[in-house]
Amino acid sequence: MNLHDLLATWDGTHRENRFNRVVILLLVVVNIALAVTVNQTDRTVVLVPPVLDGQVTLARNAASQEVKDAWALFVAELLGNVTPLNAEVLTKALDPLLAPALRQDVLHVLDSQIGEIKREKISLSFQPRSVSRDAGTDTLYVTGNHITSGPAAQPVAIERTYAIRIGFHSYRPVITYLDVYPGPPRTSDSKPTGTPLP
Repeated sequence: MNLHDLLATWDGTHRENRFNRVVILLLVVVNIALAVTVNQTDRTVVLVPPVLDGQVTLARNAASQEVKDAWALFVAELLGNVTPLNAEVLTKALDPLLAPALRQDVLHVLDSQIGEIKREKISLSFQPRSVSRDAGTDTLYVTGNHITSGPAAQPVAIERTYAIRIGFHSYRPVITYLDVYPGPPRTSDSKPTGTPLP
């Protein structure tokens, strides 16, 4: 082996090492950029819960309409089906779902109504017929038959609507608006869109 071949090989090795250093530096920069992007991206979770017909999406601060419909139906059934025995559970179940601006007012009204339900031994039942929505206000309306019965009176049935707005914060549902009234939905437009329940 002569000196010229040795120097040529040595020079080639130096060039290859310099090229590899540049490539490694670029790969490190790309990995850091990828890590920053992944940490800032909102993850979307795809669920197929048993109470829904198909896939729904739930992001950190948003959810598909089907998820909102299911939560509105859950809240309406929770509020509409109350007996003296399960009245205490209602407050515990609803409290974590309420937005801070609503919590005091709703819990105060619930406490007074729970006291009256226990005192009068009244049972309330709600049979939802439809879930509709007002696209202008993003309000969901759960409408159905509300039956009040007590030990000394015949059951009284009326149509009742639960108007609910549901947002999401850190993947959790948050009720931002809640209203209950007799009759059909009161929407900003005359025709709410929705589906009847089976």
